[in-house]
Amino acid sequence: MLETRDLTIRFGGHVAVDRVSCAFAPGTLTAIVGPNGAGKTTYFNLISGQLRASAGAVLMDGIDITGEAASARTHRGLGRAFQLTQLFPNLSVLENVRLAVQSRRREGLNLWSVWLDHRDTLARAQALVDRVKLADRADALASSLPHGDQRKLEVAMLMALEPRVYMFDEPTAGMSVDDVPVVLDLIRALKAEGDKTILLVEHKMDVVRELADRIIVLHNGQLVADGEPAAVIASPIVQQAYLGTAVEETA
Repeated sequence: MLETRDLTIRFGGHVAVDRVSCAFAPGTLTAIVGPNGAGKTTYFNLISGQLRASAGAVLMDGIDITGEAASARTHRGLGRAFQLTQLFPNLSVLENVRLAVQSRRREGLNLWSVWLDHRDTLARAQALVDRVKLADRADALASSLPHGDQRKLEVAMLMALEPRVYMFDEPTAGMSVDDVPVVLDLIRALKAEGDKTILLVEHKMDVVRELADRIIVLHNGQLVADGEPAAVIASPIVQQAYLGTAVEETA
């Protein structure tokens, strides 16, 4: 479903992502790990269209989408959640999700279509708000939510877009112990559907061990390991050079 071929980006003389080739199949969850500065988020930005590649290609369903804007990739079914939440701060929780549902249905500014589908759109938005355990905050402004609830709201908005590829960049970062299971349960449920491609950047190795079917490791922008979680985590070079502290702490 999704593939990168020799994907590369340079910032001046610095190569942040260096000829990374990788294919991601439906029904799989791939964890992307590595030390800080390894190029994980930059790789995500190249795939989702926030950055333009210096060389190489991004393909979806065999179609080269390297030159397409992020919005066009979203409409193809590529969904992205960010390290820093991307919300409409002065709209309510429900309105944030409703706008995402409308975007998925391409209602845009067609007021007649919005009116005809208003009930269905609102019902879909409410169902997603309920699913992320924010029903009691549906009328609250997004800006008033604590960080953990903002992360959950962003996941609800991502789900509203109904992507075929989900990209989560450290989805549990900064969340309380009580909030983390809600997001992880949502990711488990998406994986259980069996037809979604899920990419996950995550530093918590216990989360990676539990959720991932596959781990790829980036270091200095290069792909240095790729395989089943047990084999990758057990690799001495990965433990010592790329995951050492995290593995020891969660072992």
